[in-house]
Amino acid sequence: MFNRGWPGGRAPPLPWIAYHENESGSDNFAADGVVYYQVNGLTVELYTQNKEPETEAKVEQALASVFWQKTEYHLDGERCHEIVYECEV
Repeated sequence: MFNRGWPGGRAPPLPWIAYHENESGSDNFAADGVVYYQVNGLTVELYTQNKEPETEAKVEQALASVFWQKTEYHLDGERCHEIVYECEV
């Protein structure tokens, strides 16, 4: 089964969420030669056995205070469904 850094390749039962800072780093807003507003990229990944609209709705409700982009994938080799939310916080 899918191994996202779990010890011994033993991932917990689906569904689960992983999140990490975007590889592109920050996109800070500057004013008067200083960082006026810090903006960091964040990726939230939801993994489910099949498409689960109710679970997606819970994640989207948790992200309601930020603007996000959603991308969906079906991972045949891992036998799961992945939804990626990319946002800035």
